[in-house]
Amino acid sequence: MEHNPQSGKRLRPVDLAREHGLSTQAVRNYEDAGILPVADRTPHGYRTYTPLHAMALRAFLALVPGHGHATATSIMRAVNEGATEEALRLIDESHAQLLDDRATLRAVERALRDLKPLPSSAPRSASDRFIGSLAGQLGIRPATLRKWERAGLVSPRRDPQTGYRVYDEAAVRDARLVHQLRRGGYLLEQIAPLIAHVRAAGGPEPLEATLREWHARLAARGRALLTGAAALETYLRDGREQQPA
Repeated sequence: MEHNPQSGKRLRPVDLAREHGLSTQAVRNYEDAGILPVADRTPHGYRTYTPLHAMALRAFLALVPGHGHATATSIMRAVNEGATEEALRLIDESHAQLLDDRATLRAVERALRDLKPLPSSAPRSASDRFIGSLAGQLGIRPATLRKWERAGLVSPRRDPQTGYRVYDEAAVRDARLVHQLRRGGYLLEQIAPLIAHVRAAGGPEPLEATLREWHARLAARGRALLTGAAALETYLRDGREQQPA
């Protein structure tokens, strides 16, 4: 975005920095990164900023919580270079990612809800849950369980005497959850972080708190995207008014 450095009030780097609790070096770094328009210089080489730069800094800092530092930087750089369409594309990608994350969360919740007790005929001893019996209970082939094991999604132990795979309660839980998510169309690489969530929580029941936190994080990100969009629109709109005719 072109600007007229002579228009409006002159600001020092410290003026921009104080408003947001930043260092003056951070403000200079933001200019060097293209987040702020290029500043005018005094005859002695000192940077001088205008209200346009202050708006650019506010827009960037509002974009960061929803888009992340790297994407927010790319958005502001595109805007300042006049590539508004590229900036809008980057914003659309962040919204699409949020939509995908919401769909993933819904899939996890459905999968956990659909986990039904094993048939009453299933052995109760963890040492009796061999690959054949577990595969039969899930309605899949043993080769599928081995594939999930290679992907790190299921971790059976080995019987020290026979070397056979033995699925304890946690491994059975993971296998059943993978099975539900695969039925929902999720790829193994998409399932891996979800299984990690379950393991970190200690099982589906403790995961309920994690799911609530996950919902809260997505909601906060959605609101942050709205806040960032509003600040960027202000910069785009008011910034044009400060450009020379």
